[in-house]
Amino acid sequence: MNQNNSMLKVAVVQESSVIMNKDGCLKKVAEITKKAADNGAKLVLFPEAFIPAYPRGLLFGTKIGSRSEEGKDDFARYRQNSIEIPSEDISILGEMAKSNNVYLIVGIIERDNRSKGGTLYCSMVYFDPDGNYLGKHRKLKPTGSERLIWGEGDGSTLTVIETPFGKVGGLICWENYMPLARTAIYGKGVDIYLAPTADSRELWQSTVRHIALEGRCFVLSCNQFVTKDMYPKDLACYDELKSSPDIMSRGGSAIIDPNGNYLAGPLFDSAGILYANLDLSLIAKSRFDFDVIGHYARPDIFQLIVNEEKQKSVNLKKRKRKLFGK
Repeated sequence: MNQNNSMLKVAVVQESSVIMNKDGCLKKVAEITKKAADNGAKLVLFPEAFIPAYPRGLLFGTKIGSRSEEGKDDFARYRQNSIEIPSEDISILGEMAKSNNVYLIVGIIERDNRSKGGTLYCSMVYFDPDGNYLGKHRKLKPTGSERLIWGEGDGSTLTVIETPFGKVGGLICWENYMPLARTAIYGKGVDIYLAPTADSRELWQSTVRHIALEGRCFVLSCNQFVTKDMYPKDLACYDELKSSPDIMSRGGSAIIDPNGNYLAGPLFDSAGILYANLDLSLIAKSRFDFDVIGHYARPDIFQLIVNEEKQKSVNLKKRKRKLFGK
């Protein structure tokens, strides 16, 4: 970490997606990023699955042993509004980061581009102030019925990026309950830990405060504020929302220092942007007491092996044809 960059202003966005509308979401990211940058933020974080939505309350017509045609229609719409990497959409997000001179991290639904029917992944993507795409993290383990719509990531996207103010990385939602996944991120020296989520329970606050204390890092926890009337009424499976509450997600975004103290939030029951000035000198001071990968690690007893190889279901290798006489 460059000691000349001892203060950093960050912004955590608690807003709703324009549900199932990629273009609307991109426009909203552009507007909010500009607003955050105009208020001095140098790093801007958006929630899990912000583009095109975290489809809370929807079952996509699924029952054990069957899927309805209406549900397949809604899933096709969800997929159509997701984002491929690389793509023009990724370039657009990079331009937003560049035009606002910020590090921009956005939760997206990523559409695998190996085929026209490729799997969807819950991912977060990173951009620097020059507009460069720096990498992504794919959620390792979707929770519960999320597994109906998203695939599993692998260790190749346990991404932590280098910045002038320290290392930035993190995990998505309930991945943060996975002790070994957290340890893998700590092992990369993370200083600013990102935890975009869809968990709006007050109990989630215990999780992110624990991560701050365990990793002795700043934690940016980011969620959406969503009401039922934000869902498009023309969804084929809209009736699945009948029993859902009017407030679908209360939010609960927060910014926490390496000693577990709130710097901003938690924000419940309204949209908004949380800001905080991070005193980066607190990281070294807090690790004097406890360093999870240093003097508290005991590598003589405990070791973690992480497979960071990209996994492929089919490995295609071209064989060289041997021609006699050549």
